Amino acid sequence: MASKTDTFQSPDYFLVDELLTEEQKLVRESVRNYVKKEISPIIEDYAQRAAFPEFIVKQLGELGCFGPTIPAEYGGGGLDYISYGLMMQELERGDSGVRSTASVQGSLVMFPIYAYGSEAQRMKYLPKLASGEWLGCFGLTEPDFGSNPAGMITNFKDAGDHVILNGAKMWISNAPFAQVAVVWAKDEQGVIHGLIVERGMEGFTAPTTHGKWSLRASATGELVFHDVKVPKENIFPNVKGLKGPLGCLTKARYGISWGALGAAMDCYDVALQYSKERIQFDKPIGAFQLQQKKLAEMITEITKAQLLVWRLGVLMNEGRATPAQVSMAKRNSCEIASKIARDARTMLGGMGITGEYSIMRHIMNLESVLTYEGTHDVHLLITGMDVTGFNAFK
Repeated sequence: MASKTDTFQSPDYFLVDELLTEEQKLVRESVRNYVKKEISPIIEDYAQRAAFPEFIVKQLGELGCFGPTIPAEYGGGGLDYISYGLMMQELERGDSGVRSTASVQGSLVMFPIYAYGSEAQRMKYLPKLASGEWLGCFGLTEPDFGSNPAGMITNFKDAGDHVILNGAKMWISNAPFAQVAVVWAKDEQGVIHGLIVERGMEGFTAPTTHGKWSLRASATGELVFHDVKVPKENIFPNVKGLKGPLGCLTKARYGISWGALGAAMDCYDVALQYSKERIQFDKPIGAFQLQQKKLAEMITEITKAQLLVWRLGVLMNEGRATPAQVSMAKRNSCEIASKIARDARTMLGGMGITGEYSIMRHIMNLESVLTYEGTHDVHLLITGMDVTGFNAFK
């Protein structure tokens, strides 16, 4: 497939760039240039073939996209949360699957090892994950337990200097290629713990999930544990219960709130450029009222979302952001991105469904982003519970 030049221009209707530091803008520029050079020319082909571009793992490591907020002594970038958000925005502008690869590595694998792990675990795993030498995955969701992770049945039993792990996890990004899995399982008392499981441990397999219409350029799989011996030093010492995995998900959802916005920006930019070039009834379609309505609504929602995630980033940096605030931002960005992608597709007519443009790929990817790491409905109820004080889940 012939690669097209990436002509993306980032919308900034309310001059939000003036709220960013020079360092934050440099971080964004470096990732944007990487996406234009390395991702845009190849991503349609990989998505069409449902293949994972494995070479990006090393590149993302070199670029500093893995664990950018982790301190530098562990191989991380030591950056702030707005820089992290901007990285995710630019990666997802390229493809949601590419951003997923980075999100999982940084927020769901490196963050728990850093926050909940021992010093020995940090030194052993974090530098290799940060550099992209190792890829990691995060095992929480099970075939029968998605929105209700507390019901998980994956478990381990004490066996002296190690534990015996049994169970299965499903819909796991990076699983088929990962060297390391952060797995959540119940002990004999039913208490949830995090364990680091390594590829090669006997009884541990990670079969690929085939037949996806979404995130086709991302590797998804299962984690299956059949009497896996896991050394006790691989158990996180500093967390017990559901707050462990939920703490990771808060960080990942924060990244998604910026990331989905990147997909929205890409669809808007493609539709805007197309509207100026496509002639119907003797004038560019951008000169017609209905097309202007679509573009005006797109840029309005993008602008509102930019301000929301920027403010959330400030609160994250100050340690004041609540999980409920993160839920609102994740849900909002996913919702506006999905609508913008669909409206952009209609503006391109039949061309909108082809791989010549990124829009249909974004539409399909965003269907997953709407659902994973807290479904659209669950995030809505988190906001509802936060404002009313009533728990609608029970």
